[in-house]
Order: sequence, then C-alpha cells, then structure tokens
Amino acid sequence: MITTVLAHVPAWVWVLLAALIALGVSQTFPRSIALRRATIMPIALIVLSISGVTGTFHGEPLALAGWAVGLAGAVAVALSAGAWKGIGWSAQTQRLLVPGSWWPLAIIMGIFMTKFAVGTTLAIHPSSAADPTFATLVSLAYGAFSGVFFSRGLAMWKVAHRALNAQMSANAA
Repeated sequence: MITTVLAHVPAWVWVLLAALIALGVSQTFPRSIALRRATIMPIALIVLSISGVTGTFHGEPLALAGWAVGLAGAVAVALSAGAWKGIGWSAQTQRLLVPGSWWPLAIIMGIFMTKFAVGTTLAIHPSSAADPTFATLVSLAYGAFSGVFFSRGLAMWKVAHRALNAQMSANAA
C-alpha cells in the first residue's frame, strides 16, 4: 500500500520536501534577521493555514473552531513555557539575534507530514473531507503548528519592542 502511495506522489512534492529540509536546517544556525521578516513569516503561515482549512473543509464550523483552538493553545503554551528564549536585539544593526534551534525543522517536518497524510487520506477517501471529526482534528493540528510559529514571531516582537522602547527612553534622557 505505501509503495503504491509513494509511487503516485508528484515529483514537485519531493522537491518541496528537500527545500523545506534545507530551510529547517538553516534555522539551526544563529543568525540575525530584520523585524519585518520575523513578522511576515508567521502571518503568512497563518494565512496559508486558515486558507487550507477553509479550502479543504469548506468552512466547516468545527474545523474552524479546531483551528482556532489549536492556534490559541499553541501560542499560550509556547509563550508561557518560554519556548523562544535566547532571542536578542542588536541596537547597532536594528536586527533580531536569533539562536540556532532544531525546533523549526521539527515543526516544518510535522507540517509536511501532516499535510502529506491528509492529502493521501483525502485522495484515497475523499469523503473524509466531510467528516466533522476528521476535519476538526486535522484543523486542530494545522492551528497548533501555526500557533507555534506565531508564538515565535510574538516572542521576537516582544524582544524588539522592549529594546526599542529602552533605546527611545535612553535617547530622551
């Protein structure tokens, strides 16, 4: 069964997987990023995630609720656990200093595997898209993945906001 499924996967999916792995591995190294980039990525992921939920499950209220619960829950847990410690701010370059982490790669692979499994399930059993339980659970997972990335963006904004406010206070004094 699995060989049959893998034999029918379009080549672009494997290219996408390789690109996502490269992106995830690049996150394991410390780097500096602009605040704009820290903002765009989480927002883009949320837009793609919610559009995927609405497109796949046709606005099913339970799917939308599952997505919202997943998003809010992941943000709350990640921020309260201090999941994104170590982010700093460079006053000289006005950029965020982000430590390397394997978590982004793990999350990216989780998203890919979930979307792959959902796509495979829907290709084999298209009626699953109309199953409220399936729609809710899948949407909960998509929301949670988006929430983790969004919490990272919020943590970066918090660091930048704190540093910029301190800088403005120092300049005013």
